[in-house]
Amino acid sequence: MADTIQKWFASTEKAPWMAQNIPGPEQAGTAANLTVTTETFQTLEGFGGCFNELGFVALGHLPEEERAGLMHELFHPEGEQRFSICRLPIGASDYALEWYSLNENDGDYAMEHFSIERDRQMLIPYIKEALQLNPDLKLFASPWSPPTWMKFPKAYNYGTLRWEPQVLEAYALYFVKFVEAYRAEGITIHQVHVQNEVVADQKFPSCVWTGEQLRIFIRDYLGPAFEKHGLETEIWLGTINAPEPWDEWLKAKSSDHDAFAGVVLGDPEAYKYIKGVGYQWAGKYAIQRTVQSYPELRYMQTENECGDGKNTWFYARYVFNLYQHYFMNGVNAYIYWNMVLEPKGRSTWGWEQNSLLTIDPGQRQATVNPEYYVMKHFSRFAVPGSVRVGLKGPWSGHAVAFRTPLGGITLVLANPFKERRMLHLHSGSSSYSLELEPESFHTFVLS
Repeated sequence: MADTIQKWFASTEKAPWMAQNIPGPEQAGTAANLTVTTETFQTLEGFGGCFNELGFVALGHLPEEERAGLMHELFHPEGEQRFSICRLPIGASDYALEWYSLNENDGDYAMEHFSIERDRQMLIPYIKEALQLNPDLKLFASPWSPPTWMKFPKAYNYGTLRWEPQVLEAYALYFVKFVEAYRAEGITIHQVHVQNEVVADQKFPSCVWTGEQLRIFIRDYLGPAFEKHGLETEIWLGTINAPEPWDEWLKAKSSDHDAFAGVVLGDPEAYKYIKGVGYQWAGKYAIQRTVQSYPELRYMQTENECGDGKNTWFYARYVFNLYQHYFMNGVNAYIYWNMVLEPKGRSTWGWEQNSLLTIDPGQRQATVNPEYYVMKHFSRFAVPGSVRVGLKGPWSGHAVAFRTPLGGITLVLANPFKERRMLHLHSGSSSYSLELEPESFHTFVLS
């Protein structure tokens, strides 16, 4: 197989996503510093972001034609990003306009008053617009907090789930009702993850779980409830973030595997209900041990690190490393956080975060941020069903490669250095010498 370069796109801070002239293949002789091997690893399920209320509000500032164009770029199979798997909250996320759950009626253990009426105002129109562009879009959902009456203390932030059988049964039914309600809207929820950030004890909607609690809830309540109601929605162990305090995490690094994945997956009766594990960006050390321990499961990076709302090229370079790290350690999908926000990306609870796109309400126009291009370098040509292939050589620490279903290669890499560097690439029977701009991202499409 020749593996001839057909397309080459490069991004620098001043010139993002520019098509490059492709040199002719070289005769063997120059020592390769990056070789695409025949080793194969995990199958790619795709890329995406999260549907949040503040994103829907930001989109509403655009004129109708421009909004439609932006959504096409994100979701259409022939668009720029080609998103294929996305997230939504069950109730309020920290990027909702305010706190809400889908049942704030105290003591309603039978979920008689469960309602997604609020979601019909923002989230469901947002999701349906995406589904019109890509009917094959997969969706996964997680709560940031249970209803307040199910928690101790009774609050949407901080606290834990009340550990009483009646509450646990009702909370499992809450998940069932959510899947069924969305199905009635014509929306399939393909996965549920039990809790967003299981150790986030925060002022925004949150709820703390231990690994032992997750094990019992999935084994004795959630799994049986899905079976009883005949749901095909997958249950995932997620979304796991790093244990706090941070200084303890920095010392232990991989302890969240032992405290969460190891505890839950080590129980055969809990394991039988679980199809995959979702780690958020802060679980980047633990995923290595979990994939090694349970290679038969599927994995997802469920939320990209959020940044500070400044959307700098410097931070985009850091984020590229997260993509590369997670794929090289076994994830099948990589999910960004907010796809669209207003300038500075300020949340309802008072902090600022990055987004792929920023929409200024005054100017009514969208700005493409650096991390949009990081995502595009991966998602534009690495299609679902591609298989990650091996790399060797000095550049392999900055690159990821996929063999597509049609047999081609999508190679994504970064030059993190402050000077131009030469890439001597060998793939199949072809060799190339390519000069890479400083602090740049690259995608090569070979066939």
